[in-house]
Amino acid sequence: MKKLTILLFAAFVSLPYLFAQPAVDIEKLAGQIESKVIEWRRDFHQNPELSNREFKTSAKVEKHLRSLGIEVRTGIAHTGVLGILKGGKPGPVVALRADMDALPVVERVPIAFASKEKTTYLNKEVGIMHACGHDSHTAILMGVAEILSGMQKELQGTVMFIFQPAEEGAPPGEEGGAKLMLKEGLFDDPKPDVIFGLHISSGLEVGKLKYKPGGAMAASDRLEIKVIGKQTHGSRPWAGVDPILTSAQIILGLQTIVSRQTELTKEAAVITIGKIESGVRNNIIPEEAFMIGTIRTLDTEMQKKIHERIRKTATLIAEAQGATAEVNIEIGYPVTYNNLELTRQMLPSLYEAAGEENVKVSRPSTGAEDFSFYAQEVPGFFFRLGGMPKGMHPLDAAPHHTPDFFIDESGFVTGIKAMTQLTLDYMGMDE
Repeated sequence: MKKLTILLFAAFVSLPYLFAQPAVDIEKLAGQIESKVIEWRRDFHQNPELSNREFKTSAKVEKHLRSLGIEVRTGIAHTGVLGILKGGKPGPVVALRADMDALPVVERVPIAFASKEKTTYLNKEVGIMHACGHDSHTAILMGVAEILSGMQKELQGTVMFIFQPAEEGAPPGEEGGAKLMLKEGLFDDPKPDVIFGLHISSGLEVGKLKYKPGGAMAASDRLEIKVIGKQTHGSRPWAGVDPILTSAQIILGLQTIVSRQTELTKEAAVITIGKIESGVRNNIIPEEAFMIGTIRTLDTEMQKKIHERIRKTATLIAEAQGATAEVNIEIGYPVTYNNLELTRQMLPSLYEAAGEENVKVSRPSTGAEDFSFYAQEVPGFFFRLGGMPKGMHPLDAAPHHTPDFFIDESGFVTGIKAMTQLTLDYMGMDE
């Protein structure tokens, strides 16, 4: 009898804990919020805003978070919004990030909520379009915030909902994005233990997720080269030094850095010259030529070596032609690095959200992401979410940053489930 009394007492004592930790049906909750998420996304898509100008977007996010009883901080990095949800129990701080800005692209997709917005960008009239899926990211995180706020008392820790402006880069002469949010104290109080983020992909089928441990996306650095020659009449090239010809030789030389001087079996690398300016008319060899481009690397040591070789290649080719070359490399986004241990720990969460057969390891991307700045401060895990209609071939899907970029909204529910599952599972790990 005494033994039975002890067992009954133990069961009674454990009841509050059991009731405080109900099984969470994430799939059901994601299904319930899906229609709202799609509605929010369509509104954002129809009313896009460029980097550092996300005024209406951030106001809508702020209003939603406040309606959920979440603590809200605004005006971070111009238009950034931070929501802080403190759970009813002690535990880790988990940060979730979404970006909000659109691009100067004229939309061609034949959908009812297509963007008709226009503005002036770099002194040109341009269209505005969510041509990279940031509208989807924002709407998905708003949905996750609603789900998690509904279980606030049971949460073992704190959730930071980061709605970030200017992922695509601030306008010239301005600061912005993740780097400015951190500079303005985003991680000061509270400081997260980890951060999770997703990016929808127009070339990955809905219902699927992809990830890569370690270097997932490339560092992105801006390259500027000014070639100074000697002006002369176009009919007498021997009387001057042609900076255009010298620039052409430099461009070809830069490609040998990747093809012949870089260990490409280790990681990929890209050097691209995207713009060149020189001259005023057909019969004048000008004095100067100016070119700009981008450098993409997935390894920090390779990054340093490539920078050194760019400087050497440009200056020596110019010298051989009797010209001079001034090389300026502006460090941009670092490598987006997925913490190896965190990635290993959180894989079961992705399996739970999408099914193990729908979660695959991806190859590294030479695209860049300023999520990388967060992952330099705390362990980070960034993954891709499918947004391509089922049955479509990836080569037929319009790339990101193009007028025909299209996302199948049926993939959002997988993103909602994944971000929610990651958060709850990580909190459980901390016990």
